[in-house]
Parts: sequence; structure tokens; C-alpha cells
Amino acid sequence: MIETMLTVRNRAGLHTRPAAMLVKIASRFKSEIYLQRDGFNINAKSIIGVMTLAAEQGAQVGLLVEGPDEAEAAAAIEELFNSGFGEP
Repeated sequence: MIETMLTVRNRAGLHTRPAAMLVKIASRFKSEIYLQRDGFNINAKSIIGVMTLAAEQGAQVGLLVEGPDEAEAAAAIEELFNSGFGEP
């Protein structure tokens, strides 16, 4: 199991486009992938779940990944957050 904290870097936060990007990447992996914020555990493969986090710029989001490809999944999601979801 991999647990880490991620920071939302893009200005608009986890709005529709970044949430869709996150779900698309998470869905490529067999591992269970969850985001944690304010006491909620959200399945990262659910667009509705990810959007309900309402994570704004600067928000800290926990990442929990468990499964056969957990290292690859965690690295891909961390890279997505660190890139600001491709936004300035």
C-alpha cells in the first residue's frame, strides 16, 4: 500500500477537466485508488466522487493506492498533480 499527500497546484483546482484527466489515468490501473480530503475517502476512478472533493488550488489531498500496479499508479497520479494538470 502506498500513501502520500498531494497538493492541487492548478489555479482552478479539481474542476471538470482535471477530474476527468485523473479518472482516465486512475482507470488504467488494476489497483484500488482513493483520494482523501476532510475525512472523506473517494474512489479516484469515479468522476462524480473526484468532483465532490471540491479541492481548490493549494488543497492537500491524500492518495491511497493498493494493488498489483500500485507503484506505477501512484507515480502517474503524482505526476499529474505536480504538472498542475497541464494548466498554467
